[in-house]
Amino acid sequence: MSVVPAEVLPGARVAESGAPGETDLGPRARLWPSLVAVYRAQLSRARVARIPLLFVATFQSIGIMIMMRGVVDGGDDARSVVAGASVLVVAYVGLNLLAQYFGQLRASGGLDHYATLPVPAAAVVLGAAGAYASFTVPGTVVTAVFGCALFGLPLAHLWVLAAVIPLCGAALSGLGAALGLLAPRPELATLLGQLGMSAALLLGVLPAHRMPDAVQVVRDLLPSTYGVEAFARTFGGHPDWPLVLGDLAVCAAVGTASLALATWAYRRAAVR
Repeated sequence: MSVVPAEVLPGARVAESGAPGETDLGPRARLWPSLVAVYRAQLSRARVARIPLLFVATFQSIGIMIMMRGVVDGGDDARSVVAGASVLVVAYVGLNLLAQYFGQLRASGGLDHYATLPVPAAAVVLGAAGAYASFTVPGTVVTAVFGCALFGLPLAHLWVLAAVIPLCGAALSGLGAALGLLAPRPELATLLGQLGMSAALLLGVLPAHRMPDAVQVVRDLLPSTYGVEAFARTFGGHPDWPLVLGDLAVCAAVGTASLALATWAYRRAAVR
């Protein structure tokens, strides 16, 4: 058996520090290819297990709209109910289920598997968040169409969901991942995810003007609120598009911050 110097091996070089045994065997995987790989793996893994839960989220939102139909006739209240119930599907999957997933992954030692892979931490978080958020698209669209038919709202600007779902999904998925990774126990991660989803339900579906002032302040702190407001504004005859874009910009900013927090929480959990 011949011995080949490490300097001539493709993709391998001796470390510049000169320390014995320290070699760089290859470049670290880039962010985008790693993100796509993690996204595809998470999408195929969660497809069978999460689809039944997606039906639960959709039926839950539709049931809430049917109950609210008995006390809400139309106008601004109907717009809030339909927009809040549609975004609730995103909150159920992105916030609740993702918190449970990362909480269980941390407790079972599954993070050790990802820690051994040469992929950036951001790719793991973004890939998982994107896969879970993708499951919300059909349920959100079905809920919105059903709600518009139930309350007699126009469908002309339903296309705005193409911006509301990913931006609101990013904010809620990042928050759910952070809760799951920072919670010391998986049971606590499940509890926090469910509490967050309940807040999105109560503060998103109920019309804001019917809430006390203190509750409205809490509502303004919830990331899903701005997705609800952006979608609700489009049901009018002449939507105020600058306000819609402003709400979507807030969702984008919160999404960036929450995903950055989740990435930091992943690095923190992976080294422990």
